[in-house]
Amino acid sequence: MHAILYSIMKWVLDTATLVAAIRSNAGASNRLLAAGLRREVTLVVSTPLLLEYEAVMTRPEHLQASGLNEREVGVLLDAVAAVAEPVRLAFLWRPGLRDPDDDMVLETAVNGGADAIVTFNVSDFLGVAGRFGLKVWRPATALGELGGRL
Repeated sequence: MHAILYSIMKWVLDTATLVAAIRSNAGASNRLLAAGLRREVTLVVSTPLLLEYEAVMTRPEHLQASGLNEREVGVLLDAVAAVAEPVRLAFLWRPGLRDPDDDMVLETAVNGGADAIVTFNVSDFLGVAGRFGLKVWRPATALGELGGRL
């Protein structure tokens, strides 16, 4: 029997994808986060992006919808940080996109050598991401890509 070798894909999940992951256990975003925590895909994060995740995920409306509290979100983000590939932002590409938070996602992906950005806002990244050879996928598309490699 021959082993099939492939490199593990490297992805940046934008903040909305992480929020969706905690708000619904049944969605593609939750399954992607779980795959990252199991190291089936390499999550790529920077310190500013982790801080953005925390700031948004601990908003009262997201805590209420998810049933989590701030400590539990912190534990989850600690787990993400433990398995993710950390990125030092050596080069900033601002302004590249309309939303400064999207610039942070793009900078993390470019500096971290990511293969793709996973976002619900695909159209916000399309023109710029292509210049860096990045794919831009909605969570359901990314899940399909991941499923084909397992």
